[in-house]
Order: sequence, then structure tokens, then C-alpha cells
Amino acid sequence: MSEGPNGASPRLAIVDGLRGYALMGLFLVHMLEYFELYWAHPVTNPVTTAVFTLFMGKTFSLLALCFGFSFFVMMDGAARRGQPFAGRFAWRLTLLAGIGLLHGLVYRGDIIVVLALAGFVLIPFDKVRSNRVLLTVAALCFLQPYILLWIAAGAAGAPWALKSPHYFTDPAMATYLTGDVGQVFRANLWDGQVNKWWFFIETGRCVQVLGLFLIGLVLGRIGFFADPGRFRRGRVVALVAVALVAAVCHVLKAKTAGHDSGPVFWTNTLVGGWFDLSCMAASVLIFVQLWRVGGERVLRVLVPVGRMTLTLYVGQSLVFIPLFYPLGLGLYERMTPSLALGIGVAAVAVQLLLAAAWFKAFHYGPLEWLWRCGTRLSFDIPFRRKPEPKPV
Repeated sequence: MSEGPNGASPRLAIVDGLRGYALMGLFLVHMLEYFELYWAHPVTNPVTTAVFTLFMGKTFSLLALCFGFSFFVMMDGAARRGQPFAGRFAWRLTLLAGIGLLHGLVYRGDIIVVLALAGFVLIPFDKVRSNRVLLTVAALCFLQPYILLWIAAGAAGAPWALKSPHYFTDPAMATYLTGDVGQVFRANLWDGQVNKWWFFIETGRCVQVLGLFLIGLVLGRIGFFADPGRFRRGRVVALVAVALVAAVCHVLKAKTAGHDSGPVFWTNTLVGGWFDLSCMAASVLIFVQLWRVGGERVLRVLVPVGRMTLTLYVGQSLVFIPLFYPLGLGLYERMTPSLALGIGVAAVAVQLLLAAAWFKAFHYGPLEWLWRCGTRLSFDIPFRRKPEPKPV
């Protein structure tokens, strides 16, 4: 496949754009969370409500969907070349998990390690050739059997199902609010990670990620992004359906809010997950439609950041943790949601410009290149672009 602007393959440009949109949306959520410190004393605010409603849970889900699609691209490419790739993909995931573990020392909210570890489950599913089977498994994941069990047990009066979730207890937060660099790193070695994993388990996100991986794999197989024109009518029907689901879930979320334990709380968690999934699906459908009807010229600005998601995601933490946390400038205490959003939007613009400029000189983002080199166990991979010859 030939390269397009910024070195992106025309076939993958739309997915890179989606990934870039997801990363920038997730970044704005992190900014309004002050990279976790917001949850020490959460206060409802119109700005945080708007950003969380638009992006929280939706952009993370979109990154997981894109991850599943990328798995398809790699496995399909290897199959076309007649080369087994499962072992190399497992090694690639291992390296990614290592990056996530290191990043988690700085920012306990790291999702890299979650995606990497869940990615191992994709390998055996690649051997399942029936897309209907994959979609059925994905649907079961989205139904959240674990949460349904808690709801049923709570309704039956089981004491264990009436307790508040484990992630409500956060011993690491006190360290984030007062600790120095060493203390924060030590907190993130265990307490911070335990709290994060409880959150991913008890909210059903771990199971949701697997379902999204499988959806991404199926979308790759059917050519949803490679040939979006084939699915024009289906996208319209799907958009109407997910919009209706989102509307119903939004109403149910409001009616079940205000509880911190028991079956009503878990019902709110379940419905909230469905709301996020339906909104994410709507964003994908709208993005693809806009791309096809002329919006590609505007949306392409997201392609470069989508091609260096790993570098930018880690870089965001390295920049803003020292700004927000007391281990650095401690701006959290003087921050307001409006100011955090303003800084976040400005930072988004900077990242868009930086990524566009970067790919004029380089083939990959820095971490993406190192990751590729580690996967192939070789540094003999082009990094810097050769300058174009000057016209005579």
C-alpha cells in the first residue's frame, strides 16, 4: 500500500484518525481529573460533567477497539506473507506490558498494561474463523455476567454483594496529595495498582475490553474501514440503534444514581457501561461518515497523533504529573476545571502540531520505534526519513 500524507497508509489513515481522536479525548479527561487528584475531593461542575459525559469511558473503549483492529492488520499481513506471527505478537505484548509497568510508576491510571495483558486473549481467538461466534462472545462480554451476578446476589440479600466496591478504598491517594517523587513511585508499585485493577475488574472494563478487541478484529475482517462505502446503509441503521440505546441508558443512569453499594449501584454501573459503549459506537459511525462526505481534510489532522499514540500517552503523564502533583509544582490546589480544560485544549493543539512536524522527519514516534525494534530484536529499522532530493 502506498503512503499518504505524513507517511500514513490510505487504508489505515481513518483508523489512525480515530485513534488520534480517542487519545486527545482521553487526555482531556485526564486533565479534568488532574491526573487522578480530582477524585480526592470530587465536586460536580458543568465543565467536568460535559467533558466526562463526552469522553470518559468512550475514548478508552475506542482505543481498545482500535487495538483489536491493529491485531487483525498484523495477523492478516503475516498470514498473507505465509509467516506465523502469534509468537511475535505475544512478545510484542510482553514489551508493551513492560512499558505500561514503567509508566504506571509515574501514573497509576496507566491503561497500557491493561490493554497489553488483555491482548494475549486475542491470540487464540484469531483461530476462530466464524465472525458470528466472535460477535456472540463479544455480546456476552458486554452483558457483563460478573456485574449481573452482583445485582442478582444483592437483590437476594447476599451480604458480600451489598458491600461497597473495593476501588472506593484508595490508600494511595494520600501519598499523591503529599508525597515526594520516591513516595509516589512506591505507592504506585502496589497500592495505586491494586486500586486501578479493582476498578477495571469491578466496573467490568476488563471484560468489556475483550469484547471490544473482538469487535475490532471482526471489523478488520469484513473491511469496515478499508471499504466503508459498502456499509453506508448499515451505518445509518446502526447509528439510529445505538442512539436509542444511549438515550435509554442515560435515563436509567439518572434513575439509579446516588447509591454507593447494593443492586441499584451495580445496576447503575452496568447501565453506565452500556451508555459508554453506545456513545463510542456512535462516535465511530459519525467519524466514518464525516470522513467519507468531505470531512477527511479536517479530520486528517488527527492522523499523526494517532500514529504516535504510545509516545504521546506516556509523554502526557511525564509533563503533567509534575505540574499537578505536590512532588512538582503542585498546581492541583490552584487549578479549576475551566483552567484545566483551557490548558488541555492548548496542549491538544501543541500535540497536533508536534506530531505533524515529527512525521515530516521520522517514520515512527520514539517509543513506537523502540517497541518495533524490541519486537524484531534489531535496531536495523529506519527511523529518520531520508531528505527528499532537491530539484536540479
